[in-house]
Amino acid sequence: MIANFNIMPLIPELFLALTAMGFLIVGASQGNRSTAVLCWTSCLATAIAALLLLQVSWENQLSLNGMLVIDEFSGFFKLMILLGLATSLALSVDYLYKERIARFEYPVLVIMAGLGMMLMVSANNMLSLYMSLELQSLSLYVLAGIHRNSPKSAEAAIKYFVLGALSSGLILFGISLIYGFTGSIDFAVIRETLEQAETASPGITIGLAFLLAGLAFKISAVPFHMWTPDVYQGAPAPVTAFFAIVPKVAALGLLMRLLFYAFLPVSGEWMQIVYFLSAASMIVGAFAALAQDNIKRLMAYSSIGNMGYVLIGVVAGTTEGAGAVILYLLIYMIMTAGVFTVILCMRRQGLMAMQINDLAGLSKNSPVMAYAMAALMFSMSGIPPLAGFFGKFFIFLAGVKQGLIVLVVLGVLSSVVSAYYYLRIVKVMFFDPAADPFDRGMVLEKRLILLVSVLFVIGFILKPNLFVDSAMSAAKALLL
Repeated sequence: MIANFNIMPLIPELFLALTAMGFLIVGASQGNRSTAVLCWTSCLATAIAALLLLQVSWENQLSLNGMLVIDEFSGFFKLMILLGLATSLALSVDYLYKERIARFEYPVLVIMAGLGMMLMVSANNMLSLYMSLELQSLSLYVLAGIHRNSPKSAEAAIKYFVLGALSSGLILFGISLIYGFTGSIDFAVIRETLEQAETASPGITIGLAFLLAGLAFKISAVPFHMWTPDVYQGAPAPVTAFFAIVPKVAALGLLMRLLFYAFLPVSGEWMQIVYFLSAASMIVGAFAALAQDNIKRLMAYSSIGNMGYVLIGVVAGTTEGAGAVILYLLIYMIMTAGVFTVILCMRRQGLMAMQINDLAGLSKNSPVMAYAMAALMFSMSGIPPLAGFFGKFFIFLAGVKQGLIVLVVLGVLSSVVSAYYYLRIVKVMFFDPAADPFDRGMVLEKRLILLVSVLFVIGFILKPNLFVDSAMSAAKALLL
C-alpha cells in the first residue's frame, strides 16, 4: 500500500459532507418548513453515496497520508451504515410532524453523524479515530435532546453528553499512554512496534484498557451501559431507532479494526477484557430486560445483550469470528429496523403508547402488524429457521472452534432467558384482551421497511450464502 494524500477513495464521504453543508444553508434560509424535503433528499443522498462507494476500488488503499484506509472491510460496513441512515431518516419524517418537532437540523445532524461513522470504520490512525468518533458523538448528543419541550428528552441528552464526555476522556488518556509507549499513533507503526517487543509493556496494556473502556461505552457493553436504557426511553422514538440501528455497527467496525489489526500482537491482553465485557453484557441484557414494561427500555437491554453475543466473535479473534460479527450486525440492524417500525406505529389519539401492554390484542386490531412483529420477535429469540438463528449460530460456532466453551454456554443460556421477554410480546399481542386499537394509517415508507425486514428474516434461509460469503470476505480483508 502506498501512502499519499489521494482523496478519491473518500468521494462518498466528501459528497455527504458537502450535502450536509448545503442542507444547512437551505434550512437556514427556508426554515423548518423544509424539514420533510431535506429528510427525503437526505435519503436520496445516502443512495447516491452508496453508488459512489461501489465505484471506489475496495482494494487496500491508504488516503490522507495513511490516516484512513479503504478496503473491503470498511466498504461493507459503510454500505450497512448508509442503509441504516436511509432507513432511520425514512422512519423519522412522519413522527417529526406528528410530534411537532420538525426541524431542518434533524437530517443535517443524521448525515453528519453518518459521515463520522463512515470515517470511523476507515480509521487507520488514533487521530482519525478520535476525530471521527467525536463527529458522530456530538451529532448524537444533539439528536437525543431534539425534542426541546420534553423533560425526558432533555434528561436523556444530558446523561448521554456527560457520560459520553467521560468516555472521550478515557479514550484520549488511553491513546496518550499508547503513544507514550510506542512513539506513534499510526496503527501500522503501533502493530510493528508491538510485534518487535518481546513482552507487552504494562503501559500498553493499561492504555489499551482505557481505550477499550471508552469504546465499550459506545457499544453499550456492560459495565459501561448505564446510559442506554434512559437515553433509549427519553429520546424521541425515531432517534432511539437511529441509535439502535446504526451507531453500534460503526463502533464495532472501529473496535474490530483496532483489535484485529493494530493490537493483534497483544491479543492475549485484550481478549481477557473483551471476554468479561461479553459475558457481563449477555447476563445483564438477559436478566435486566425481564423487569421492563416500557418497550423502548426493553429494546435497550436487548441491544446490550446482543452486543454481548457479538463480542464472542471478537474474542474468538479469527476470520470466522470476524465474519460472524459482520453477519450478526447486518441481521441485527435489519431486525431492529422492523421492530422500531412497529413501535413508531404505536399511537392512540395522536399520542405515543410505549408500554408493552399497549400491544394487547394487536392480532385482532391489526393482524398484519402483529404477525410481522411476531416474526421479528421469533427471529430475535434465535428460533430457526429465521435469520436471527443463523446470526447466533455462526457467532457460537466461531467461539466453540476457539475453545470458548464457557462463554458460548453462557451465550446460549442468556439467549434462552431473553427468549422469554421476546415471546412475552407475542403472548401480549395474541392472547391478552384487546386494548383500544392504534391510530389507523401506516405511511408507505413504514410499510416498505416493515415488509423488507420481515421478508429478510423469513427468506434468509433461501439464500444464506449470499450474505455469509460477503461477510467472510470482508473479514478476510481485515485479517490479511
